[in-house]
Amino acid sequence: MITRFLMYLSCLAGSLVFYLYYQEWVSWVVLVAVAAIPWVSLLLSLPAILQFRAELETPGFVTMGQKAHAFIWGLSDLPQPLFKGKLLLTNLNTGDTYKHAHRTPLPTNHCGAWEVSARKVRICDYLGLFALPVGKIQPRTTVVRPKPLPLKHSPELSRYLAHSWHPKFGGGFAENHELRPYRPGDNLNQVHWKLSAKTGSLILREPMEPDLGLVLLSLDLTGTADQIDRKFGRLLWLSQDLLNRGLRHEIHCLTGDGPVRHTVNQESDLVIAMDALLRCPWAEEGTIAGDETAATWQYHIGGDADET
Repeated sequence: MITRFLMYLSCLAGSLVFYLYYQEWVSWVVLVAVAAIPWVSLLLSLPAILQFRAELETPGFVTMGQKAHAFIWGLSDLPQPLFKGKLLLTNLNTGDTYKHAHRTPLPTNHCGAWEVSARKVRICDYLGLFALPVGKIQPRTTVVRPKPLPLKHSPELSRYLAHSWHPKFGGGFAENHELRPYRPGDNLNQVHWKLSAKTGSLILREPMEPDLGLVLLSLDLTGTADQIDRKFGRLLWLSQDLLNRGLRHEIHCLTGDGPVRHTVNQESDLVIAMDALLRCPWAEEGTIAGDETAATWQYHIGGDADET
């Protein structure tokens, strides 16, 4: 914009010199025309400027190491004037803010979350001589998700035992059954006919399901960026492994905002929990204490390199 403005001043100075030395009506017309050019440009640009709006374009999530970019997009139904602005990146985990150059990929070498915001966005007239501020642009967040990091040895689940049983809703197949007398309304398909013939009364084989206790994964968001990457990678792998075994579980995590809990019943719950934790500020110190009295099985996730 400064270059364009200097070029215009040069043209205006040349027109003035031409008028002072030529002293004819043509020189006057040239001087007036050159002096009016910026205002005519601004007037012609106003309809496009008034309907102009800007938005940030950035992916909602990426995987660690994947290339991603952030852009400021200008939207207008009329021929779009020039516009410019600056990008700022705020690390939601540490609170640090950085200037971000256009066309430079977002930092995705570590998992976490970045808030992308636009500052000093201005729209120019068609000649680029005037710059008017654009209204506030809604910031966007990009979550950098971890890659699953397998453990060398799968955690032992022998402690995950049923402490009681209950009848399976709707009946059907089950590994364990309980024998009881037939009650009106029971499904005749579940009658144990051989035993009923011996006892002389109808005996039912009722399928039973275990009452399972709490399965708990715990971690604290402390340590270096590499350690936190390993913690999230292990958390993702362990949680997926538990879901594959059909085990619902909870994630207890110590963040900079305090302890956070998430219940994971299915894959979509895990995605929501991971994205929420990746947006949390890292904790400065401390270790989350798992409630071993409430958990039937618990695994605390560390960030040391020799755990994988």
